[in-house]
Amino acid sequence: MIKIENLSYRYPSEEGNEGHLAIDGLNLAINKGDFVAILGHNGSGKSTLGKLINAQIFPSAGDIWLDDLNSKDEGNIWDYRAKCSMVFQNPDNQMVATTVEEEVAFGVENLRVPNPELRQRVNSAIELVGMSDFKKRNPANLSGGQKQRVSIAGVVAMMSEYIIFDEPTAMLDPKGRKDVIKLVEELNKNHNKTIIYVTHYMEEAIIADKIVVLDKGKKALEGSAREVFSKVSDMKKLGLTVPQVTEVAYELEQKGVKFDKLPLSIDEFLESI
Repeated sequence: MIKIENLSYRYPSEEGNEGHLAIDGLNLAINKGDFVAILGHNGSGKSTLGKLINAQIFPSAGDIWLDDLNSKDEGNIWDYRAKCSMVFQNPDNQMVATTVEEEVAFGVENLRVPNPELRQRVNSAIELVGMSDFKKRNPANLSGGQKQRVSIAGVVAMMSEYIIFDEPTAMLDPKGRKDVIKLVEELNKNHNKTIIYVTHYMEEAIIADKIVVLDKGKKALEGSAREVFSKVSDMKKLGLTVPQVTEVAYELEQKGVKFDKLPLSIDEFLESI
């Protein structure tokens, strides 16, 4: 599991000024196999939290435990990073190779996985994300959604137990978004990967087991999708929206229409009326 204890992170200061406090005394537990969505407005600390969990940056105070490994323990940093991988918003920032299979193999090679296991991992990961017909293609010539699938294949091939997604659909069209979400859900449900999913799309967060809402580096809300999105007024105070259908139902409630529970989907809404 991931255990975050009294975590704070302050960005380095510039020209003598005190650096920005991005994470402020955060405590959070994420169980193995969980799908956790991290929400928050711009500057709330959600992407910084992802980088901290991934050990790209290190706590100013407090601790992050990944099972029995501490992110601040330099002696175990490679073991830590082998357990936890990250997929970024812009897949182009992760591409280093000239073919899809070389791209997927890159992270595995850095783990010094020998052949034929390396090749088996790469082929299995490419097949899982539906890119087998593109093995020899240059990633630069793929669509945004295809590039993101290649990035996901790379972390799958590394056999990371924990995968952080930092707004992976932000630059994709609706079809690309849908494909990536389906793949992330499959990794969680069918392959028991622990997912930490940073997003500003509320509809994407609905599928998470738990939602954590950050505000000014602190935990503002935590609970299931229904628990969090039912707090419409609290979300608005935090400068956030809720799924559109939930917002419509909330507005109807203000006008006297009663719902047993605020719907999270159109199907739930139709069942309620």
